[in-house]
Amino acid sequence: MHNEILEALNDQLNLELYSAYVYQAMGAQMEEEGWEGFAHWMDMQAEEELEHARKIYDFINERGGRVELQAIDKPPFEWDSVVSAFETALEHEQKVTQSINDIVSLAREEDDYATESFLQWFVDEQVEEEDTVEGILDKMEKAGDQGMLMLDSVLGRREE
Repeated sequence: MHNEILEALNDQLNLELYSAYVYQAMGAQMEEEGWEGFAHWMDMQAEEELEHARKIYDFINERGGRVELQAIDKPPFEWDSVVSAFETALEHEQKVTQSINDIVSLAREEDDYATESFLQWFVDEQVEEEDTVEGILDKMEKAGDQGMLMLDSVLGRREE
């Protein structure tokens, strides 16, 4: 594996771990504020981000690369509202999408077809991630106070 791709994959691994931290921080605030459903959704999202990190970890090892775990930045601690947290989540997912796209471009430049193929799953996943968060934000915009309680209940039933 080309060193530049290995470095980019290790950076992406770190970004996925940071993503889990961000979602866990959001979930902690929502739990504290009594939004158990939103907190549950965030907890599930944090677990999903850890799974993404593991996929990258395993891929690096399968390709004979060396996983280099890096320090994980401290995530934000507080948001003005549930809506604000989900807006931050969308911005973060867009950042993750750009990072993955950049690695795909690099893999193409280096004719690293295995990495490009591997990353296709992440490309597709990011479309889903952004769409999901945008959908939740759309519902929040339409919901009002009573609707937020209902949406909290619905998101609390997330299983995967």
